[in-house]
Amino acid sequence: MRVVIAGGHGKIALLLQRHLVGRGDTAVGLIRNPEQTATLRAAGLIRNPEQTATLRAAGATPVVCDLEHTPPEQVAEHLHGADAVVFAAGAGPGSGAARKDSVDRAAAALLADAATRAGVHRYLLVSSMGVDTPPAPGTDDVWAAYLRAKRAAEDDLRGRDLAWTVLRPGRLTDDPPIGRVTLTPHAGSGAISRTDVAHVLAALLDEPRSTGATLELVDGPTPIAEAIRAAAR
Repeated sequence: MRVVIAGGHGKIALLLQRHLVGRGDTAVGLIRNPEQTATLRAAGLIRNPEQTATLRAAGATPVVCDLEHTPPEQVAEHLHGADAVVFAAGAGPGSGAARKDSVDRAAAALLADAATRAGVHRYLLVSSMGVDTPPAPGTDDVWAAYLRAKRAAEDDLRGRDLAWTVLRPGRLTDDPPIGRVTLTPHAGSGAISRTDVAHVLAALLDEPRSTGATLELVDGPTPIAEAIRAAAR
């Protein structure tokens, strides 16, 4: 399976890439910073040891593609031959409300446009819990913008002729994975390790019956494979 992952330098994306390559798939990570790509392509030169070394060790193929400034027809060129795309990008800490919209909403839609052009039908969107209700009065403006952007990205994807699945993780941690989760449309509050999120994403790629599902994800009692089967039913 060839999987193209937007936000290829993010924590979840790196873990997903490593997992996919480890099981024999091809992972392509779309990254924004051209300097990172030049470093990856230059033998022995590592500008950002933490990020670049991880990509290289994972065997992922990094491709520079800024989804905020690249038209969909150009993005589509990187998707030809892919079996699926995963949107795991985000504006990240320290970004303002405008970038929450331009990345978490608009870039997700652009990737969907590009996938349609390239004939890639499988699309996994990493969203967030808490997007079903409007932000409460007094909510931080940037956090409110993030939630609105994620919900808008979901709504846009649901209106497309793609084999989509929306995954809403709970509070993300860097804890070791436990391999047991709660994966349902309404999982309740809770946390989940980024590694377990990556493993669930990979399992969803293998389960076509999860198409059209919006699933919340937190730590739980059920092994991932069993949780995927139950959610697919």
